[in-house]
Amino acid sequence: MNNLVETKGKELNRYIPKHFTKVLVLCFVLLAFCIVLSLALGSRLVGFNELIDGLFHLEVDTYDANVVRQRITRTIFSLFCGAALGVSGALMQAVTRNPIADPSILGVNTGASLFVVCGIAFFNITTANQYIWFALAGAVITAIFVFGIGSMGRGGATPLKLVLAGAATSAALSSLVVAIMIPRSYVMDQFRFWQVGSVGSSSWSNISTFIPFLVIGITIGIVSAAALNALALGDEVATGLGVRTGVLRLIAAFAGVLLCGATTALAGPIGFIGLLSTHVIRLILGSDQRYIIPMSAFTGAIILTISDVCGRLLGSPGELEVGVVTAFIGAPILIILAMKAKVRAI
Repeated sequence: MNNLVETKGKELNRYIPKHFTKVLVLCFVLLAFCIVLSLALGSRLVGFNELIDGLFHLEVDTYDANVVRQRITRTIFSLFCGAALGVSGALMQAVTRNPIADPSILGVNTGASLFVVCGIAFFNITTANQYIWFALAGAVITAIFVFGIGSMGRGGATPLKLVLAGAATSAALSSLVVAIMIPRSYVMDQFRFWQVGSVGSSSWSNISTFIPFLVIGITIGIVSAAALNALALGDEVATGLGVRTGVLRLIAAFAGVLLCGATTALAGPIGFIGLLSTHVIRLILGSDQRYIIPMSAFTGAIILTISDVCGRLLGSPGELEVGVVTAFIGAPILIILAMKAKVRAI
């Protein structure tokens, strides 16, 4: 009996990536480090004693302690947004079987932006609760449109066709956004800071609005992970294993769009987080979605939070929006990935 248990245990351990425990511990350490940096650094540097006072000594009412308390919401919001974008990128890459798929590359962010602009211009929306539903509608419609265009023609929805359809759609929708804003100065004033992508306007209200979408999206992603592994083997093999590929794609894509749309509504269109976080985990742990999806939440939170800190330091005494920082980091990486993909295809 003991030998049988040991054998079963060894078989199960084969499916656990070799460095998973080390990576998990490292992610927790980096996450804690990023939280400390986010609370302490910015236009005003806060010392260790003031950091402790702001977090644990509520009776202390100094300026630095209050600065720390004000940064708590921003830190939590950046962690949540990064986790959502990381999981969204992992799901979109798994559904499309495209290693460079990302909400920003497939045009989903731009679709959400267009609907928010339309909401501001034609329906006078002003609150986060209103933004989020318009952004989700735009994200869903754009995702369906891009996948439909990418599925046309011979071969169906290939990775290259999806990226081209996403790029073309994003360019067209960006033009519509500009066309709506130019004759309406009040829309431009309200939209221009949002469209860059920033976590600086975070509040407890935004966080409470965001949490249900975050929980639902990540839960669906984790539950779908094993089936997405089968999908990676091809539709025919996945169907033979009992996976309903059409339903799986629909559910997983819905979760990815939900996470991306909610984040875009509250923080603006922040790009490349899904691409970067997923590739870091895949490079270390392999291609098992049971580990890629949850761990992408950790790496996404880390990357976005540290990018926000860098933006605050680089733009001091003001700040550089996090969307600019992630684009500056992500664009060269995307070019490298695209070049490697081209070489492999040849």
